[in-house]
Amino acid sequence: MTDHLTDHPTDHPTSPATTVIVADDQPVVRRAFAAILDAQPDITVAGTAADGAEAVRLARETRPDVALVDIRMPGMDGIEAVRRMVADLPTRPIMITTFDLDDYVYDALAAGASGFLLKDVTAASLVEAVRVVARGEALLAPKVTRRLIAEFARQRRRPARSESTPLTPRESDVLSLIARGMSNAEIAARLVVSEHTVKTHVARLLAKLGLRDRTQAVVYAYETGLVQAGSRDSPA
Repeated sequence: MTDHLTDHPTDHPTSPATTVIVADDQPVVRRAFAAILDAQPDITVAGTAADGAEAVRLARETRPDVALVDIRMPGMDGIEAVRRMVADLPTRPIMITTFDLDDYVYDALAAGASGFLLKDVTAASLVEAVRVVARGEALLAPKVTRRLIAEFARQRRRPARSESTPLTPRESDVLSLIARGMSNAEIAARLVVSEHTVKTHVARLLAKLGLRDRTQAVVYAYETGLVQAGSRDSPA
């Protein structure tokens, strides 16, 4: 049965709290993650679920900003749950996994995952991960995640990039740097432009390519060959 938590008041009237759901078949993990997140003044846990089917129902009822979803659950697994969520919801899923090289991670990226967390994540990292993904940024700091995305791209490389790709040269440069794990501030310094300009480029390229967030932009960059796995080159 889905566990619903009582919403707590927020002190951010001009900045609505980030809403989150937690789906994991292990009660201890599920409740611990929910308690940590719900204790934050800028995060509200809309509820928890014990399997994928419950997670999808809960997501459709509450339309959370972020969903923490265990990859392996009985019945409908986390990957299928994420696939159904992103099909018709603006929710950004973070996959919870036990092993950092879990084979299922590749399928999770294809399903639309915005990032990954290990179950032994610290409380501070868990909270920061939700905030990062809620902002539409990529949860790519751990080197292992970048390796997984590179491997994913090698396995699922798209045909050659179309000559009609709608990005401007500058947007392509920004996408390439995003794929190398750079923050907006780092991209701004590299390209000698303002951080606001970088944010504008990022928003436009995501819209043009029909991508939900920076993680999906990274996957696209590797899949289409804009960035090669292991490449250290950067745009001029």
